[in-house]
Amino acid sequence: MDIVIVLFDAFEPLDAIGPYQVLGHLPGAIVRFVAAGERGPVADGIGALRLDVPTRYSDVGACDLLLVPGGHGTRPLMDDEAFLDWLRRTHATTRFTTSVCTGALLLGAAGLLDGLAATTHWAAAGELAAHGAEYTPERVVRRGRIVTAAGVSAGIDMALLLAALLTDETTARAIQLHAEYDPRPPFDSGSWAKASPAVRERIRRLG
Repeated sequence: MDIVIVLFDAFEPLDAIGPYQVLGHLPGAIVRFVAAGERGPVADGIGALRLDVPTRYSDVGACDLLLVPGGHGTRPLMDDEAFLDWLRRTHATTRFTTSVCTGALLLGAAGLLDGLAATTHWAAAGELAAHGAEYTPERVVRRGRIVTAAGVSAGIDMALLLAALLTDETTARAIQLHAEYDPRPPFDSGSWAKASPAVRERIRRLG
């Protein structure tokens, strides 16, 4: 089972690493990180994490599962026709093509979300319509072979769903147990609808 996770400068780290933690435990899975730019060090959007990515996206012709994370680095790629064409060609080979957070905007820019319901980070919800998609505020949205996850931590939920689809529910539950993924956050402020005005203002400043 060939799983490809695309990385680019200023990617959101948990978008990629959360699903990697889950999908990397699937029986028979090989997870490859591939660079959307040149091979070599790729820096995350926070700035302290650098991953050495030895494979360039153009070196990959097919895979079983393609995962596109989000982050500020998605913006320049939305105008990169060579990369978008690669997404289209690779999608034609996959069992599942997936995104986390603003990675959905790249799927949209490649024309893969036309006429579909999809989700993304709340801050980018209004941009999905420009790519022919209908935003839905669900944490994970599956439409056939395309699966989109909302912001950042939602990628873990999506990966567990994919684990069940690719193997079986018991295996997915076992991987969840291994990760001890039993979230009980100290604050109920994990969505725009639940956040107070003060929290909404603070996140604008934290940017």
